[in-house]
Amino acid sequence: MKLSMPRFDQAPVLVVGDVMLDRYWHGGTSRISPEAPVPVVKVDQIEDRPGGAANVALNIAALGAPAMLVGITGIDEAADSLTDSLNAAGVNVHFQRLNQQPTIVKLRVMSRHQQLLRMDFEEAFDTNAEALAAEVERLLPQAKVLVLSDYGKGALKNHQVLIQAARRNGVPVLADPKGRDFSIYRGASLITPNLSEFETIVGRCLDEAELVAKGAALMQELELGALLVTRGEHGMTLLRPDHHALHLPARAREVFDVTGAGDTVISTLAAALAAGEELPQAVALANLAAGIVVGKLGTAAISAPELRRAVQREQGSERGVLSLDQLLLAIDDARAHGEKIVFTNGCFDILHAGHVTYLEQARAQGDRLVLAVNDDASVSRLKGPGRPINSVERRMAVLAGLGAVDWVVSFAEDTPERLLAEVKPDVLVKGGDYGIDQVVGADIVRAYGGEVKVLGLVENSSTTAIVEKIRSK
Repeated sequence: MKLSMPRFDQAPVLVVGDVMLDRYWHGGTSRISPEAPVPVVKVDQIEDRPGGAANVALNIAALGAPAMLVGITGIDEAADSLTDSLNAAGVNVHFQRLNQQPTIVKLRVMSRHQQLLRMDFEEAFDTNAEALAAEVERLLPQAKVLVLSDYGKGALKNHQVLIQAARRNGVPVLADPKGRDFSIYRGASLITPNLSEFETIVGRCLDEAELVAKGAALMQELELGALLVTRGEHGMTLLRPDHHALHLPARAREVFDVTGAGDTVISTLAAALAAGEELPQAVALANLAAGIVVGKLGTAAISAPELRRAVQREQGSERGVLSLDQLLLAIDDARAHGEKIVFTNGCFDILHAGHVTYLEQARAQGDRLVLAVNDDASVSRLKGPGRPINSVERRMAVLAGLGAVDWVVSFAEDTPERLLAEVKPDVLVKGGDYGIDQVVGADIVRAYGGEVKVLGLVENSSTTAIVEKIRSK
């Protein structure tokens, strides 16, 4: 399946649900309490993170998508902490703040990256469902996807009102369900239960065939557009009416903490769909994001550069020979990490010492070197009949093996001007005795503020001379 990074900046998502504050007390342990056989933690750091629906909104914002959040809090310090951290992350917050009821707080005591104790401070909220629905109705025209982040804490009391409002506005509804009654999500575009939640509703599934059959029956009963079952170490299964089941394997390299993984899945899925991705591709992106987040400690958000790098690995574009689409994705990721892009081009028909030295010098001008190679037809036009000696595939394979070269791409035109206009390198490098104004594409690069550099060639190193020497013998 081909994946790419969506335009998350054009993908506004509205999240409605149970917000909470995840609070962490960190400290060292060096002794056992004399009062009871428990470790004594000397707290030296307190950390607050948005949890529940707030974590979903935070994940959406971290991907670069506009995020709006509607939820319930108390009028207290925890609500202030949530609001401050979400506003700082760019989330547009719309809280219904209730007097005499505390904001939900989940306190975890941590030592040496291990959770020793969790304490929950919560009461079911006496939500004003009509006021919440009115706020959602007001915000829906600004959203491309509505997420119902349901933790069963009382913020969501009339799911059908919200689902029907979204449908009237033509906005897809994604729901992260809870409880033993999934009928409240009837008509949703997609729900994302984990396997345990799914089996609570449909009964035990002994194999994938039974999971698919029971999932199809549930979709028909609840008039769902799709069903995504997250299955831990077994990955995910996407079910859609009249489509074959799509099973995606787990992508985690190392599982450290599964806290918030479900939030990461639905937030990435929502943002990708809002950006115009098809459902299978959006699910694949969510699967990659989940594989990243379980390798982190506690509730955590996935940034766009992290996801972009995972997509790059998935598409095999970390190094080597790339298509133009893969190259642009790799460059986006490199720039997100502050790396400087260098570009050079040529035929490189027979690789020699002069080429190697030149490419090493070019690579030294920045952090990443893009090498654009003329295809066979353009080499023939430039060098004459009988050239190239080596096909473009062979030339690129050899060049990709050089330590100085990050990415190799081919082009069919006589000049790389079209490539330069798309890649927009920070530095354009050419070897030889050219003046700067004689370098093809120099005007393109300098127009957007890039640099153009001319490097000297190693003497007595020439592909043409090598070819003539071989022919003369």
